[in-house]
Amino acid sequence: MHIVEFCVSNMHHGTDRVMQKLNELPDVETIEYGCLGNCGECYLSPYVMVNGETVVAEQADELYDLILAAIREQDEERAALDKLLDDL
Repeated sequence: MHIVEFCVSNMHHGTDRVMQKLNELPDVETIEYGCLGNCGECYLSPYVMVNGETVVAEQADELYDLILAAIREQDEERAALDKLLDDL
């Protein structure tokens, strides 16, 4: 399960639509917080935290694709690490 965290103060960038789309995916859990403590980024751009890593976009529509790319990359890294550990 992947966790994508949203800041409610960032919704003016359109991240609420991104959250709705992500809620339709079976392996993604979205969490909405009042503040993620990244106020400078929050004010300037649409952003989220994907499994603890910040993902930032210029537009909310782009953010959705970047979130999916981050999830794929994290899955690949986790699989590579698992393989490395299995080989030891």
